[in-house]
Amino acid sequence: MRAGSVLLLVVALSAACRALGSDGDAATPPPAADGGVSLARADEAVPPPDAAVTVQSQAGPAAFDGARAWTHLQQQVALGPRPAGSAALEACRRYIIEHLQGARIGTRQQAFIAQTPAGEVPMINVIGTIPGRRRERIILATHVDTKRAPFRFVGANDGASSTAVVLELARVLRSSQPEYTIELLFLDGEEAVNWDWGVTGVDNTYGSRYYVDDARRAGTLRDIAALVLLDMVGEPGPRFLREANSTPWLVDAIWATARRLGHGAAFPNDATPVEDDHVAFLRAGVPAVDVIDIDYPPWHTADDDLDHVSRESLQIVGDVILAAIPEIARLAPPRP
Repeated sequence: MRAGSVLLLVVALSAACRALGSDGDAATPPPAADGGVSLARADEAVPPPDAAVTVQSQAGPAAFDGARAWTHLQQQVALGPRPAGSAALEACRRYIIEHLQGARIGTRQQAFIAQTPAGEVPMINVIGTIPGRRRERIILATHVDTKRAPFRFVGANDGASSTAVVLELARVLRSSQPEYTIELLFLDGEEAVNWDWGVTGVDNTYGSRYYVDDARRAGTLRDIAALVLLDMVGEPGPRFLREANSTPWLVDAIWATARRLGHGAAFPNDATPVEDDHVAFLRAGVPAVDVIDIDYPPWHTADDDLDHVSRESLQIVGDVILAAIPEIARLAPPRP
């Protein structure tokens, strides 16, 4: 992602797996050679792999569990660097799918070939769907890839933290039928292949741009009521500035919810523009918001590790987004 018109590297200085090569939904890839994560076919029901994703049977919604989100973060980091096209990202994708399916969430893969400065790179978005009472959908999105780097970069905050929160939100939201359909979107290829972010639309946000183009072709863009993008949400003592490019009513809904829950310090009213995966949706006319703490000194350094992220921050973000969803549904304008 890039803040304003200046590369996000300024913020840091101041403080793939082998996928299928055809367009469309892909069959589940074979297990990675390193093992460790098994994956059933996408059209098969699988039992919950552990208690963390067991669907709640009691009446009433489940609560977001920061400890479970923290475990998801740890498991991603344990895979090591996960750039697009790597075996480690394939293993991460299988981990995500296994947990979605374990929660009885319908899951599909969206495979495509990205044309990058390094040549063709196979990429896959993962999409989970929780049916609601309405066909219109609210998308909760995150990117799963990590930055290509000349050092060991495990992306505990930049990639793993937001993915962990969306995975735990999936478990919670599956426990009761929401008004709007909820889509869990795990995007590939957010990071630029080159070290610098580059020009938007050229060497970055490959997964989100492909998703939007595919939805436009399929005529399903009009069914997206809102996109909530999470990115870099694990910094201790987070400060999520209002992202200036985001849809105002959507920003207001989330920031007001944060204040109501007592998290106003983490969601101040200061604003800054950020370029990220939400931009492709905004350009397509979809209401979108980016929840991101860009003032993270270890950004794109070897220090973006478990020592520089916080379980408490995951809990704050999870609680706020979960509580904001009904307000987002209430405020969402009719789509054309």
